[in-house]
Amino acid sequence: MSVPLTLLGLIEREPSHGYDLKRDYDTFFSRGKPLPFGQVYATLGRLARDGKVVIGDVEPGVGPDRKRYVITELGATEVDAWLTEPVEAEPNLQSVLFTKVVLALMLGRPAEEYLDSQRATHLKRMQELTTIKRGGNLVDALLADHGLFHLEADLHWIDTTIARLDALRKVVKR
Repeated sequence: MSVPLTLLGLIEREPSHGYDLKRDYDTFFSRGKPLPFGQVYATLGRLARDGKVVIGDVEPGVGPDRKRYVITELGATEVDAWLTEPVEAEPNLQSVLFTKVVLALMLGRPAEEYLDSQRATHLKRMQELTTIKRGGNLVDALLADHGLFHLEADLHWIDTTIARLDALRKVVKR
């Protein structure tokens, strides 16, 4: 997730204070990992320095003055380019899961036990995501679906790999 571009997009929607940006980011994008205030303001400072936002109205607040950030043409152009550029297809061909399986086989360790343990971890996470999906709003449900589909693909890979472990063991053993 690109925090700077996401904040720029939120500012393009409407000029906002840092507090409002954090609230909206946490509501729609963080899901269990709230954006720290320090990161919000540091990012806004860099965006202002780079000419992607400017400070609009400044209002007195309980603490420091509240600055309303406004997107510039440069910032809007960057958001547009980011939104129209496809995301790189994931996963990469070299995953941690694959690396652990191959190393386990190379070292004569029980790769099948590792894969069974990984399956159990995936199934537990799938149960958690299903609970979120059933009890959440549309944003939560769509994010849970995304995670569930990836985990289902991993489970399919785990089953396929277990079926091929003997052949893979012969390839990686010297």
